[in-house]
Amino acid sequence: MFAIGLSATGSPGTRVLPVDDSGVLAGGDEETAELVRTAEDAGRAGAVQVLPRPLRTPAKLLLAGVGAGDEAGWRAAGAAVARTAAGDEPLDVPLPDRVTPAAVRGLAEGLWLGGYRFREAPKPPRSATVTLTTADAAAYAESLETARVTAAATWLARDLTNTPAAVKNPAWFADQVVAEAATRPGVTVTVRGPEQLAAEGFGGILAVGGGSATPPRLVELAWNPPAASRHVVLVGKGITFDTGGISIKSTDGMKLMKKDMAGAAAIIAATLAAADLNLPVRVTALAPLAENAVSGSAFRPGDVITQWDGATTESTNSDAEGRLVLADALGYAVAELNPDVVIDLATLTGANSVALGKRTAALYSQDDDLADALAAAGAAAGEQMWRLPLPDDYVEHLRSEIADRHSSPAQGAGSVVAALFLREFLGDRADRWAHLDMSAPSWAEQDESDLTKGATGWGVRTLLRYLLSA
Repeated sequence: MFAIGLSATGSPGTRVLPVDDSGVLAGGDEETAELVRTAEDAGRAGAVQVLPRPLRTPAKLLLAGVGAGDEAGWRAAGAAVARTAAGDEPLDVPLPDRVTPAAVRGLAEGLWLGGYRFREAPKPPRSATVTLTTADAAAYAESLETARVTAAATWLARDLTNTPAAVKNPAWFADQVVAEAATRPGVTVTVRGPEQLAAEGFGGILAVGGGSATPPRLVELAWNPPAASRHVVLVGKGITFDTGGISIKSTDGMKLMKKDMAGAAAIIAATLAAADLNLPVRVTALAPLAENAVSGSAFRPGDVITQWDGATTESTNSDAEGRLVLADALGYAVAELNPDVVIDLATLTGANSVALGKRTAALYSQDDDLADALAAAGAAAGEQMWRLPLPDDYVEHLRSEIADRHSSPAQGAGSVVAALFLREFLGDRADRWAHLDMSAPSWAEQDESDLTKGATGWGVRTLLRYLLSA
């Protein structure tokens, strides 16, 4: 990651001059101001112009547009600068006197997120130093630290999701969580293997993972500070690879299925970050992990599965597997963990992208306050979501003739019906639950703003914003 620091004196290197949408320049001279006046869209958020200055100091200027000067504009500027500057190029950013701590957080998050490199990629990580020049470093220290922890957590979620499925089986994922938890005081982790899952009745997880040579796991990661007054349970779908099982996917449908555990990656990373920030809220993350594979031991269309809470599910489509593992984890969370709030994140349906496109998650909740809080957190973090309904008359589609519920009815409204299926396992916490169907925004096809091509780590930033206010 970039090394970003605050200083009163500045540093040698390429100077980055923020420009807002009215053309007001921070830290420039009259000559630079004239260039801004004549440049097209110099202040547009995320616009960067490179100005070489041979035989002068500094030898290069970057004009970075911050738009309206809000946090989002500064985040876009930081991400664009990260992509424009060379990997080892030191940068000096003079901060305007009027800049807010939120803007500095946005700038730092943009620099770190736009500069992301997958840890196994052939390109070396960026090693540049960035100096934020200000006379009042103390005013921005907390914002910079929050940005650092948030970006590091997002990097972790991206790394986990980008890791090929040949490496990333359920046991490997669980080992990564154990290793991360070991470095943080106050964080505990429990990993249930196949024998314990069977003994405790996690039938959905076992069914979905039954066709793989690498057995399933359930990871329970907990941050429980002494001063906590609320308990938030986060549940994330963790299908380390999804072939579709017996209901096998097409080649195109399968090629990105290493990302089918992006929800689990997000909730694990957010919980670790909550500990890093010492947030005064109890957080428990549940990551049901399984590989949905094709073999003689794979569960079949038409099978009836007994979930953790004792309810039975008829599954006529083994490619609707995520809701089966989530149902186990949600039922366990409500019965055993006494949560104040339950939030699940899942790359659950392709219908999400049909309804809302590639950048927006679907938000479901019966709790207006919780839905508003998550939407506000997402807006502040730069992660889009849109609330969709939970119509009670659609619940009839879940009824089965041979089991309590049908997991994959085919009448349409796929994302909505999947959410309604999950709601069935919330019991008396149904009015304190939110579901985020984030399959589409979990992956970016190209570099854009603070996203890099590949896994986005979607949800980490939203969850942290929410937990900061919980």
